[in-house]
Amino acid sequence: MKHELLAPAGDFPMLISAINAGADAVYFGLKEFSMRASAKNFTIKNLDKISKICKQKQIKKYLTLNTIIYNAELKKLEKIFKKIKNKIDAVICWDLSIIQLCKKHKIPFHISTQASVANSKSARFYKKLGAKRIVLARELNLKQIKEISKIIDIECFCHGAMCVAVSGRCFTSQFLFNKSANRGECIQPCRRTYTIKDELNNELKVRNNKIFSAKDLCTLPFIEKMKKAGIKSFKIEGRIRDARYVDAVVRIYRKALDKKLTKQEIKKSLEELEKIYNREFSSGFYLKIPTSDDFAKVEHSAATEKKHFIGKVTNYFSKIQVATIKLVSELKLDDEILLIGKTTGIRKFKVDYIEMKNKSIKKASKGQEIGIKIPNTKKNEELYKIIKK
Repeated sequence: MKHELLAPAGDFPMLISAINAGADAVYFGLKEFSMRASAKNFTIKNLDKISKICKQKQIKKYLTLNTIIYNAELKKLEKIFKKIKNKIDAVICWDLSIIQLCKKHKIPFHISTQASVANSKSARFYKKLGAKRIVLARELNLKQIKEISKIIDIECFCHGAMCVAVSGRCFTSQFLFNKSANRGECIQPCRRTYTIKDELNNELKVRNNKIFSAKDLCTLPFIEKMKKAGIKSFKIEGRIRDARYVDAVVRIYRKALDKKLTKQEIKKSLEELEKIYNREFSSGFYLKIPTSDDFAKVEHSAATEKKHFIGKVTNYFSKIQVATIKLVSELKLDDEILLIGKTTGIRKFKVDYIEMKNKSIKKASKGQEIGIKIPNTKKNEELYKIIKK
C-alpha cells in the first residue's frame, strides 16, 4: 500500500515547507468553519495560488469545514461551495449539511475525526453516503483500526497535539471563556497549571498539576505497526504551530513511511522531534489505554530548542548573495539560523560571514544593520536564531 503523508498548513510558509519536506497532501482551513480558528488560515482568493503551488508537485489539497454549523450559516456555506469547486481535492467534514453540499456540488468528502467513527457499522454508513475516506476517532487501537480499514480508506493522526477530550468534544473553553472548541476557537485552558479545592476550600496537592493536559502524540517508535494496520493516510496535527515544526515532522515521517527505520535512526529522529515544539510524547490509544503517564508535565513546550526572531531581510543583492538585516537581537558567527518566507518555506544555515560598513565582523548587536551571506532569499523574509534550552 502507498501511504499518504498528510501535513497541516496554517499559512503559506507552512504550506511550502510541507511540500518541500515531502508531504503527499496538505489540509487547511478558511477563515470560517475550521477547527483551528486561531491559525492564520486562508481566504477563498488564496485557493488559486494554493492550487498552482500544489499542482507543480501533484500535491493533494483537502479543505477542512468541520465545525458545528448553525442555521444562519447555511446560505454563506452555499456561496463558499460555489467558489471552491474544482480548486480542492476533497472536503474534510462531518456535519450532514456540509455532506449534502459536497454531494450537490460533486466535491469528494472525507469524514472528520469530529464524527468519532469507531465501529464498522458507522464506517459502512458513511461509505454508503458517499464518503471516500474516514478520519477515525482517536480512541481506537491498532487492531480496531485494521478491522475498519477493510471497509473504507482510513486516515489516522500519527503526530501532534491531543485534546484531553481526545476526539475534541470538549466544553472547558466554552464554559470558562465562551470560546467553543467545537467552533475551532479553543484557547486550551487545559494546558494550564491547576490546584484542586473542595467546597470547604481545602486544597488537594497533586503530583502533576497539569491534570487536564495530554502529551503530544508520537507514533514514530511503532510506525511499522501503524503501516500494517491498513491506514491509508498518516496525518500530522499542527495548523497552529509553525513552518519549522512542519518541516521537521514531515521530513522525519516521510523517511519513516518510505522505508523501515533502524533503532538508531528512530532514536536520532526522536531527538530531532524533541528539538521542536512538543508537550512530551505519548502513544495515544494505539497500543494501550492511556494512563497518568500520558499527561504532560509542562505548561508550554518541552522542546530542547527554540527559535528567536532577529529581524527581516531589508534588501537582497542576488549577484553576491548577500542580505541586509536590521537586527532586533544579537547575532554572531556560527549561529544557527532559520529563514522563513511565504514563497520559499523554511531554510536552515549557519552564519559564516557577517559584514558591517564594508568590514567583516564576528558579532553584531541589536539595532545594527548588517550583511550576511544567504542563498536565494527575498526582501521581508524573516530570520530566526536557534537557541538551545
